[in-house]
Amino acid sequence: MLRDTQTSELLFIYSSFLHSSINRLHLDYYTDRKKETTEASFSCIKKNEERLGASDANVGSELWRGSRGQSNMEEFKVQTAKHPVPNSSPMRQHGEHPKDHAAKRLSSASNGTSDGGAGTKTPVEITALEESFRRFAIHGDTRATGKEMNGKNWSKLCKDCGVIDGKSITLTDVDIVFSKVKNKSARTITYSQFKEALAEIARKRCKDKSSEDAAQEVYKMIEGKSPIISGVTRAVASPTVSRLTDTTKFTGSHKERFDQTGRGKGKAGRVEVVDTSGYVSGYKHAGSYEKKVSKPPQKPM
Repeated sequence: MLRDTQTSELLFIYSSFLHSSINRLHLDYYTDRKKETTEASFSCIKKNEERLGASDANVGSELWRGSRGQSNMEEFKVQTAKHPVPNSSPMRQHGEHPKDHAAKRLSSASNGTSDGGAGTKTPVEITALEESFRRFAIHGDTRATGKEMNGKNWSKLCKDCGVIDGKSITLTDVDIVFSKVKNKSARTITYSQFKEALAEIARKRCKDKSSEDAAQEVYKMIEGKSPIISGVTRAVASPTVSRLTDTTKFTGSHKERFDQTGRGKGKAGRVEVVDTSGYVSGYKHAGSYEKKVSKPPQKPM
């Protein structure tokens, strides 16, 4: 019995020692892991600080260079203003050059000018014939640019300007000439093709004149002309329509919906309104009794 008690005590002591040893090993392991993690985080933070410091230094150097360059540019402008160079234009910012060039192109297209050499403008004269060509080219088409003309506007030009006389030049002749001068797969003609078409028509219209004189005569018929805009088509008064819109010819219940002037009566013309006043339908002095009763008595003299 004594041996069993001693054996159990020894086992308890040994198990306690094992437990304490295992706990100590676990504690040492987690301590080492925590230390390694802390050192790694401190090294990352240090590297980040070094990177931020380097970037701040770069930004500072760039700012210093930019301020120095700006000061140098301002000084250069001041010196240029004091001592201007002959035949030189004022400096502009880099971003303004494309905008100025686009604006110059637009103004050139609208004013009939083109850019020449050495920054000069060469005026491009637009003749009266070309102006008429542009007017007819954009007629009826909001997307047209005036540089090309379709067959419909070509026929209108010949008709409005009197080129078609019905004898030597007809609408069929005009269409044939248009198909002859235009490109094979195109539906429009340019200004140069337009002049070729006029020359073809002039030779056929003025056979007793030379080609140049005939062309000049046709040019004069077109110069300064614009498309003729027809007026609004008026409605034709037909017996069928008038019978449907004239209220004096209505019969039955439709006649009761309008008065003698043709004006609608509104709800009274659609619904039968019952008279609850107490007067007969043919009585003309309705309401006169109420006026007599409500009349104030006269004062004695």
